[in-house]
Amino acid sequence: MEKFDVVVIGSGPGGYVSAIRCAQLGLSTAIIEKYNTLGGTCLNVGCIPSKALLDSSEHFKTALHDFDKHGIDINTPKVNLPKMMARKEEVISQTCDGVQYLMDKNKIKVFHGFGSFIDANKIAIDGKKKETIYGDKIIIATGSKPNYFPGMEPDKNRIITSTEALSLKEVPKHMIVIGGGVIGLELGSVYSRLGADVTVIEFQDGLLPTMDKTLGKELMKILKKEGVKFLFNHAVQKVNAVKNGVQLEVKNKKGEIVSVEGDYCLVAVGRKAYTDKLGLENIGLETDKAGRIITDNHLTTSLKNIYAIGDVVKGAMLAHKAEEEGVFVAEHIANQKPHIDYNLIPGVVYTWPEVASVGKTEQELKTDNIDFKVGQFPIRALGRARASMDIQGLIKIISDSKTDEVLGVHMIAPRAADLIMEAVVAMEYRASAEDIARICHPHPTYSEAVKEAALSATDSRPLHI
Repeated sequence: MEKFDVVVIGSGPGGYVSAIRCAQLGLSTAIIEKYNTLGGTCLNVGCIPSKALLDSSEHFKTALHDFDKHGIDINTPKVNLPKMMARKEEVISQTCDGVQYLMDKNKIKVFHGFGSFIDANKIAIDGKKKETIYGDKIIIATGSKPNYFPGMEPDKNRIITSTEALSLKEVPKHMIVIGGGVIGLELGSVYSRLGADVTVIEFQDGLLPTMDKTLGKELMKILKKEGVKFLFNHAVQKVNAVKNGVQLEVKNKKGEIVSVEGDYCLVAVGRKAYTDKLGLENIGLETDKAGRIITDNHLTTSLKNIYAIGDVVKGAMLAHKAEEEGVFVAEHIANQKPHIDYNLIPGVVYTWPEVASVGKTEQELKTDNIDFKVGQFPIRALGRARASMDIQGLIKIISDSKTDEVLGVHMIAPRAADLIMEAVVAMEYRASAEDIARICHPHPTYSEAVKEAALSATDSRPLHI
């Protein structure tokens, strides 16, 4: 039986990054992955392929609608979906190969197959060959899988999850999306740009329910202009697969049952922790009501040599959160003193414009009875935005009324996924809104909107509006 200082179960961003950090710290490390390729959901059927399709579809939309205004004359572009999907697969392959390279570089032994606990140290691997390995410390990083509620069980043909939506063979005529969160809006955007009619059905009264309400309202306006339809305060009762399509029974806010029909239904109501075949019962590890593994503040389970990270524990289901936790656990095992500030883990939605957020929302601060100031600045007031024809969106900065410390930054803007990091760095050092306002920002850039929003939050003194 091979023995390792650390065995990591799952090779998604949390798992493979944790394995790398363990190896860097001199620990003999193994990683177990049930699939033939490394990278987990994120690289294979999540973040990476969805961003590839989002970029391809945005290029198509720009060519179709904006090239003429830029003085570029072309024949009317057409969607070549097989080629678009082939490019996506190439991106996945290159990225997964990169993870394998990192495993080799760091001398991490990779085992392919289902890993399950025999006891607190022994892991059985059910792959092409059956074997057992020993880990002094074990890190569970098995991630999550698409969630669904009764009545909307996917058949993976017409009633689909994000996994199937990333590999459709045709552009839907009418795609119905259940859920107005990140996954539904990103994939809905892809197919809307490619020519599908898209209807989003959301149980709550707005989009992006976990983010500041300003962002959901602004994004809804933008997507409505692009033809996306929304049914808020509607509860899906039943999804039926019919010949060449789907038929949904939906309860509206009056309590009436209405019918919604399309040719595909994307079920995007979140994800749930994945612990299938892990054998938690063999070692007495408990999960909470949501199926997540219970850990303490050091991400240690009730068994002191076993840790859990990422989507399989509480908190936001984000690849970068999993990575931070993976590094945290590796350094904790090596007797270092790592730290994670969960308040400063940014969230991003890769629509166009992008949506990004960090820190407290206005709604959370009101609930906590904290006095605050708000500064906003519209993207359309930027010279850079007018030059690129990306004029939609805004930056919102919330600061403490007494100290001016930045408490939250929320934005919908071109390249918001990158712009948000200025806010994260500033908040990590407990900057005030005036600190950001006093920093020289290059012109012309989108980042100027961050400075202007900070000026707005500081005595309402923006310069360009």
